[in-house]
Amino acid sequence: MTDELDRPSFFARIAIAFGAFFRALGSAEYAAGARALASGNAPALPAPAPEPEPEPEPEPEPPKPKLERAPTASALQLLALFQREGRFVDFLREDVSGFGDADIGAAARVVHEGCRKALDEHVDLEPVRSEEEGARVTLPKGFDAQAIRLTGNVVGEAPFTGTLQHGGWRATRIELPSLTEEHDVHVVAPAEVEL
Repeated sequence: MTDELDRPSFFARIAIAFGAFFRALGSAEYAAGARALASGNAPALPAPAPEPEPEPEPEPEPPKPKLERAPTASALQLLALFQREGRFVDFLREDVSGFGDADIGAAARVVHEGCRKALDEHVDLEPVRSEEEGARVTLPKGFDAQAIRLTGNVVGEAPFTGTLQHGGWRATRIELPSLTEEHDVHVVAPAEVEL
């Protein structure tokens, strides 16, 4: 038995009647269903269709590792140290095509001494490979391809045997001077004005 609350009001029934009237005019199937309902021969209502199971959300892809960029400030700071101690940037920016080898060699000696001083003061380096250059070396399967670059006729898979052309360098320490917040690292060498 239906409760009083389930019964539509008079005005709601008027709206239902008009809606049913116009729908019955427009649809023969609806009219047949309304006649069967009015005569008491309405078929049982079908059970409601079960709600479809929600599809599981796809698992999010793991985030791709971000490529780390070398800090620009550190690179510019090291370049500024090379400039200050050895005039490195001045040397590289100079057009040396008009100078003789002796002049270039003398300038290179000054640049070398200053840059080496700056490097030794702020960075510790060690060779990647300890063998002498020219030594025969064998690289096993799974060798560190970031630390060792193969050159020449590279075919097949490791182990590889070849001649060590350069031992490589690996930084084991880097200590650059602390910067103040207002320091502009983009000024590699300030302009100099003598008064």
